[in-house]
Amino acid sequence: MTVQTFAEIGLAEPLLHALAAQTFTIPTPIQASAVPGLLDGRDLLGIAQTGSGKTAAFALPLLQHLMGGNVRSAPFAPRALILAPTRELALQIEDTLRKLGSQTRLRTTIVIGGASRHRQVEAMRRGPDIVVGTPGRICDLMATRELHLGAVRQFVLDEADRMLDLGFIKDIRKIVAALPQDRQSALFSATMPTEVASLANGLLRNPMRVEIERKEETAPKIEQSVHFVTQSAKRALLADLLADPAFSRVIVFTRTKRGANRVAEDLEDAGHRVNALHGNKSQSQREKALDQFRSGRARVLVATDIAARGIDVTGVSHVINYDLPVEPESYVHRIGRTARAGAAGVAISFCDHAEYPALRAIEKQTGAPLAVASGEPPAAGGRNGSKPSGHYGDRPPAQATRRRRPRNRRPNGGMRSAA
Repeated sequence: MTVQTFAEIGLAEPLLHALAAQTFTIPTPIQASAVPGLLDGRDLLGIAQTGSGKTAAFALPLLQHLMGGNVRSAPFAPRALILAPTRELALQIEDTLRKLGSQTRLRTTIVIGGASRHRQVEAMRRGPDIVVGTPGRICDLMATRELHLGAVRQFVLDEADRMLDLGFIKDIRKIVAALPQDRQSALFSATMPTEVASLANGLLRNPMRVEIERKEETAPKIEQSVHFVTQSAKRALLADLLADPAFSRVIVFTRTKRGANRVAEDLEDAGHRVNALHGNKSQSQREKALDQFRSGRARVLVATDIAARGIDVTGVSHVINYDLPVEPESYVHRIGRTARAGAAGVAISFCDHAEYPALRAIEKQTGAPLAVASGEPPAAGGRNGSKPSGHYGDRPPAQATRRRRPRNRRPNGGMRSAA
């Protein structure tokens, strides 16, 4: 039987009421396929893209299992654990759990780096039913015995491929080793490389596999182009683009945290309202940066890939890839920050000759070449030492080679209003 509504799945009334309050009545494909099996107690291997509704797919069964009986969690001993690769995703999961569990008495605590450890420990002391966290802080509290996993009966590992990309495999293994054998586990991933398959084999017991067909990777409403430009001329090109008022709300992606800070500083010096968002920022700094960007107090947000999946802001007019990502899928996640909620958007990439292989991989991933906005690819000027044409052969503009200000003049990535 094809499931048409959440009521047909067998969810408890409090959850149906919460779904109705959020105007959710029809499950997405991942929810319709995953929720019944998880309600039956099966382990699950879910393969679905970001935005497919997978958070509710594991949150609804988890909440229903915890609602059964009159059980209270002991201090520092949650009954459910959800691991997320980034703080932004963990916050989104916690928000979903609070909304879906609004008609229950279940308590959720978030445990992430960059936020007050003391507050998290105090929340653990009160005995939360569910802990949502990132691997590093989870392991930290385990080491100080302020988090015990022996009572966990529901375990979810979300975005497993991203977890491995960020180097969390050792922390994950440490956490899984502390979990009881008598548990239900679910693993979700957007892709299924060999490393994720190996992790799933060691984590799941006779799991049901749910794989949702991948949608077209790039939205047709996103206008995509590339500028072939030397690394030293990128700053001047960015300044030229931002002189256009049509660039009303812009996300600029860099490859490194240091690069994000440097680009943000350059834009501040030019009088732009800008913030930086990356892994070295505290949670309060990250939330402030996103709030200022959403409200329009900051016109530009400079971010790294680790933050790409956590940025959910409508009205982003342009995404600029100041540095091309190494992984083609990261490009798709980056440009997906624009053209949201049915709006059109523009994605512009800067490509230095050393980044040309990454560009070719991106075009292979998306199935179409990017329109050339300026310059010429390395092949046009020869790859055997001859000087390429276009921006590659140009001398960097004066503003791109100006002397940098001292590092201690102003905190990295702060916001300054235009004069």
